[in-house]
Amino acid sequence: MKKLFLALLAVGVSASAASAQVEIGLRLSPAVTSLRADGSANKFEGKSKVSLGGGLVVDYFFGENYAFSTGIDLVGKGGKLTYTDKDPNTQATLQQELKIGAQYLQVPLTIKLFTNDIATDTKLYFQLGGYLGANIGTRIDGEKEFTDPGSGKTFKSNKFLLIPDAGVLAGFGTEYQVGQSTKVFAGLRYQRGLPNIDNYFEDERSFSNVVIKNSEFVLDLGMKF
Repeated sequence: MKKLFLALLAVGVSASAASAQVEIGLRLSPAVTSLRADGSANKFEGKSKVSLGGGLVVDYFFGENYAFSTGIDLVGKGGKLTYTDKDPNTQATLQQELKIGAQYLQVPLTIKLFTNDIATDTKLYFQLGGYLGANIGTRIDGEKEFTDPGSGKTFKSNKFLLIPDAGVLAGFGTEYQVGQSTKVFAGLRYQRGLPNIDNYFEDERSFSNVVIKNSEFVLDLGMKF
């Protein structure tokens, strides 16, 4: 009985391994990124910028049309941030603008749902889930340091944003098989950051209720092998 159980277990594990399929690829991901900013007392507003990213894609199929999709990306985020401030000498109200560029390492954690072929060797896919990210570098107006015009003090640009980030991700695209194990794909996705990543205005300037969050519209162009 014990031998029969072990034999059935071995067959089940072998069948599961045979049905599982892992596809690995690379992608290039230009994006329009922005900072969703709020701080009513200082009239915070965020504007968009164009950035570039890319990385490794790993699709682990647990069914014919279902896959757990992850990987690792190097992505550019940020945008233009405008707000009002006081001139330290005259106390006149000034309009300030900062151009913020940040580099993140990001790991998507999503489910991909594929259709059956809508044309020869062509499928649509839909993607839903989230991501975890870590800020590995920030530049303000292209510099590693910036002098705050409202206080006259100089700070490291890397201290401006918090390191961790996380958010939700949704997208869709199409995938075309060009060889026995080679596929090309193109898709669009939207990423919406959830935590407040401000690490400067409330701590260093004592501005109240400042909220800064990431958002990105991303175009994915890639190939799986």
